[in-house]
Amino acid sequence: MPQSAHRRRTLPLVGQAGGGRSRATCRLRCGDACFHEAPNTSDNAYFGDIFTAVLSRRGALRAGAVGAGAAAVGMSGLAPALAHDKKGKGNPRLKFRGVEANTKDAVTVPRGYDHNVIIRWGDPVLLDAPEFDFTGQTADAQAKQFGYNCDYVGFQPLHHDRGLLWVNHEYTNEELMFAGYTGGNDADPEQIKIAMAAHGGSIVEIKRVEGRSGAWELVTYGKRAYNRRITADTPMKLAGPAAGDDLLRTDADPDGVEVLGMLNNCAGGMTPWGTILTCEENFNQYFVGGEGAPEAAKAALARYGIATSGDTRAGNRRFDRVDERFDLSRHPTEANRFGYVVEIDPFDPRYKPRKRTMLGRIKHEGAATRLTRDRRVAVYMGDDERFDYIYKFVSDKKYRKGSRRHNDTLLDSGTLYVAKLTGDSPAEEIDGSGTLPSDGAFGGSGEWVPLCSARESFVDGFTVAEVLVHTRLAADKAGATKMDRPEDIEPSPATGKVYCALTNNSAREPGQADEPNPRGPNKHGHILEITEERNDAGATTFGWSVPLVCGDPEDPDTYYSGFDKSKVAAVSAPDNLCFDEHGNLWISTDGQPGGLGVNDALHVMPVEGKYRGELKTFATVPKGAEACGPFITEDNKTVFLAPQHPGDGGTAEEPTSHWPDGGDSVPRPSVVSIWHTKGRKIGS
Repeated sequence: MPQSAHRRRTLPLVGQAGGGRSRATCRLRCGDACFHEAPNTSDNAYFGDIFTAVLSRRGALRAGAVGAGAAAVGMSGLAPALAHDKKGKGNPRLKFRGVEANTKDAVTVPRGYDHNVIIRWGDPVLLDAPEFDFTGQTADAQAKQFGYNCDYVGFQPLHHDRGLLWVNHEYTNEELMFAGYTGGNDADPEQIKIAMAAHGGSIVEIKRVEGRSGAWELVTYGKRAYNRRITADTPMKLAGPAAGDDLLRTDADPDGVEVLGMLNNCAGGMTPWGTILTCEENFNQYFVGGEGAPEAAKAALARYGIATSGDTRAGNRRFDRVDERFDLSRHPTEANRFGYVVEIDPFDPRYKPRKRTMLGRIKHEGAATRLTRDRRVAVYMGDDERFDYIYKFVSDKKYRKGSRRHNDTLLDSGTLYVAKLTGDSPAEEIDGSGTLPSDGAFGGSGEWVPLCSARESFVDGFTVAEVLVHTRLAADKAGATKMDRPEDIEPSPATGKVYCALTNNSAREPGQADEPNPRGPNKHGHILEITEERNDAGATTFGWSVPLVCGDPEDPDTYYSGFDKSKVAAVSAPDNLCFDEHGNLWISTDGQPGGLGVNDALHVMPVEGKYRGELKTFATVPKGAEACGPFITEDNKTVFLAPQHPGDGGTAEEPTSHWPDGGDSVPRPSVVSIWHTKGRKIGS
């Protein structure tokens, strides 16, 4: 039976908000961003409002040459991407029967596959960590235990049966963590400290389960020397050109070079030299007192979604009640020290995490690396906000394999760019309905507009430090293209093409639609595919297309690269992305239940060859959970998946999920490994 036969139609659900999350999670995760006006009030044009020359898709843009006057360059015969020096292995058809959409309180996987829980909230990470005690939590214990909502997952092998797992702890759902929770204004200060300790990230050593080559488990014996917790209080170094600037100085740090902790770390990436890049996203919601900040600072604060008038404490987490640095009326530059890509070395517990200011300050969602043709490092980044932008950084210096000291300097010097996209169809053909233009696909050209180097600002009226601290304002002035919540961005190891998940944007009006964002409103999101000129990560021009317009395939405004929509699964709110060894695109979602009325899931879709667009569901996550991660090991034997906030919408007293422990237990965000029971490669 075709997988589409099991699809559930979209259902309006009471109490849901934004992309489908409960109102409580919207508040705790991003400060109710969808219930406020989008911070981007710039007058950057929507490309649907202007007429550009119509170029044939069968010409240079479709072949990969871009920009007016760019020489036509065919894509055939191009070398594979230099992303971590891996090569793709073709695009055979996915050989598993897709999982049916469901509302089960469980992780479900295809026939022939199995899964296990590796680690869950509260499990001991450090040697002296106590066992989890839901009714006896303390901040000291939580700082040694696995943190709360797990998002990005990274993996670095130690040898064939051992490895290091990195996991982001994005934010906390206090109503699920504490019985009788009364809210930030009245919460027990110890609960606030526990929540702060549950943020950040964890490094844990894991090993293969004997007899199951794709299954992994926590190492619970020995010294566990690599295990580490990062929290909202961990000392970190501010690195790069903005470090030491007045915008980053505080009373506690008059030199502007050290900050405590990281907040709301969502997606991330890994470098070719083995470090983790973890990304601060919705940091704005942790700060109060914006109404008392200096008037000169308020425009920049507001551009990042920080309230500057009214009762800025209402609904806030109130970290300021236990640490005054979160009160901007007393410490107005403290917020400028959050919103960065943080580099962490999982192999060296002594390595002080670096906030890399050269990569800009935004609501970072992802930091995927790729090497340029001359082996410099490119980092691709999205700013997860309605109508915000896509960025790229390219280093000045080249990557040196095996030279850790040299590579530690690469992310502090280079050029930061923002994307400007132009459609190649007449404006009148992009009406916000999702109807394909006359040439049969959404696509066009683009350019990476430079914002600054380490030494020079390219934005009038901005210093280098101002570009890097107030990056959104600089990108506004540079005329960047307003996108529908750019989340994870990943380059394919098989082709070098770069893919961006655009989660949704219910605030885009039909008249604001443009070819890169062709629906208004955009409830279900879409995927953007970028092909850089000469397949070079160092290029400043590119072609782009939209291979997937998400939603129910039965709806006319969806598009699956032209594949038969009766043979594909529904997908809504694409979030995190990764690739398998064949170059198939794996997509985890963050939209249940308001998106399609079913649990979130991990899907996979070929993006090359005969089966391009044949999207299948590989796994679904429990009630209320978001599908996070994912990560596929290099041997293609394991998928790591991190169900975040199971039980969203419930409380500790009345949970709507009991995953993963079952019975009457409280829900606990966890990381699982998924594998083929006969030891085969994933998807084969």
